[in-house]
Amino acid sequence: MSSPYRFLHKVAFEETNLVGNVYFAHYVRWQGHCREQFLYDHAPDVVRLLQTGELAMVTVNVQVEFLDECFAGDDVEILMRQAEPSRGGHRLTMEFTYRRQNAVVALGKQTVACMRRGSAGEPLIPDVPPKELLEALGRFSS
Repeated sequence: MSSPYRFLHKVAFEETNLVGNVYFAHYVRWQGHCREQFLYDHAPDVVRLLQTGELAMVTVNVQVEFLDECFAGDDVEILMRQAEPSRGGHRLTMEFTYRRQNAVVALGKQTVACMRRGSAGEPLIPDVPPKELLEALGRFSS
């Protein structure tokens, strides 16, 4: 098993609710932040494809299981791994482990579909993930 990709996040007051703990939707946002930073760090050509509109990574499934609470000021480490190697399809699944002070506070999973844009007005078309993305994720697979 390879090491996971690590993303660090400092919880802000604005991410908490009236009770003082982190509002649940922020855990999903953090998955997106982790995934984006991963692309900047390990697949810059994929970022370019996303920016030009040649590639779309459409989130088709996301989940989070909450095990403990986080609060403003907490340092949360988010570990991301590819759940299973791609087998030639257009979907990729990543698993996320959220840790605070080395204790697991949440577990998450996200599936994205790699799509390309057709002509104007046409729907997105499933496409194989770019080679750079597959290689980068392969270095962080479970």
